[in-house]
Amino acid sequence: MSAQQTTTTATGIWRRLWLWLPDRVDRRVIAAAWATLVVQIGIVGTGGLVRLTGSGLGCDTWPRCSEDSFVPVPEVSGVHGFIEFGNRLLTFVLVAVAIITFLFVVRMRRERRDLFWLSLLIGLYVPLQAVIGGITVLTGLNPYVVGLHYFASVLLVALAAALVVRVYAVPGPRALAVPRWYAAATYVTSAFVLLTVVVGILVTGSGPHAGDGGAARNGLNPELMQHIHAWPAYITFALTLVLVAGSWRTPHALRLRLWTLLLLVVEFAQIAVGLWQARTGLPIVLVNIHMVLAVALVAAMTAVAMNLTAPVQAAAAHS
Repeated sequence: MSAQQTTTTATGIWRRLWLWLPDRVDRRVIAAAWATLVVQIGIVGTGGLVRLTGSGLGCDTWPRCSEDSFVPVPEVSGVHGFIEFGNRLLTFVLVAVAIITFLFVVRMRRERRDLFWLSLLIGLYVPLQAVIGGITVLTGLNPYVVGLHYFASVLLVALAAALVVRVYAVPGPRALAVPRWYAAATYVTSAFVLLTVVVGILVTGSGPHAGDGGAARNGLNPELMQHIHAWPAYITFALTLVLVAGSWRTPHALRLRLWTLLLLVVEFAQIAVGLWQARTGLPIVLVNIHMVLAVALVAAMTAVAMNLTAPVQAAAAHS
C-alpha cells in the first residue's frame, strides 16, 4: 500500500469516527453526563476512605508511590499503600469519562456551546485536582491543603451537576422564569450551602480523622466547630423549606417541585447523619457517608439554581 493510499485510508477512518460522534443530544450524551456526575461523587467516597482508614500517606510521595516505585510495595507501604494507590488509579477513570464526554459534545460545539465549555472545563479540572491531591501528600497531609483538595471535588461535582441539567435543557437564550424573590432566595440558600460545606471542611480538619497518625490538625476546637457548622446547616434547611413551598407557584415545566424536594431530602439525611456521627464518636462509615452527602447536597443545590430559567419565549409567557 502506497503512502497516499495509507493517508486516504486513515482519513476515511477518522471521518467515519467523526460522523459517528453525536451531532445532537442523544442517549450517549445523557449517559456520559450522568457518568461524569456519578464518578465525581464516587471519588469523594473513595478519597474519604483513604483519609478515614489512615491511608493518606500509604504512598508517601507523588507521582510515585514511594521513592523507588510507582506502585505500592507491600513490604514498604502495606495495605495503606494499596488503599491510597487505588484511589489514585480512579483518577484515570475520571479522565477517561471526561474525555468521552468531551468527544460526545465536540460536534455540537456551535449549537450547544454550554455543553462544550462545561465538558472542557471538567476535563481540564480533573488533572488539576490530581495535582492538588499530590500536593496534599507532599505537604504531609496539611489540613488546609487536604481541605482544598476536597473543595476542588465540590466544584467538580457542581460542574458535573450543571452538565446533567443542561443536557436536558432546550438550547438557545434563556431568561428568568420565576419570581425575583424566589431567585434571590435560591441564591441565598446556595450561599449557605457553600458556607456549610466550607465550615464542614474546617471541622474535619480539626477532628481525629487526619488521614495519618502523624498528620497535623488545624488547631481549631472540634467541639466548638461542630456547633458553628450546625448554624449554617440549619439556616440552609429553613431556607429550603421556603423554596419547597414557593416551588408550587413556579412553572411546572421547570420541575422545581422535584428538585427542591430532592434538596430537602438530601439535607434531612445530611443533618441526621451529622447528628448521629457526633453522638457516636465519629465512626468511619458515618463520616464517609456525611462527606458524600455534602457533595450530593451541592449537586442538588446546583440543579435547583440551574432550573430557575427557561427559553426566552417560555419565560416571557410565565412573566
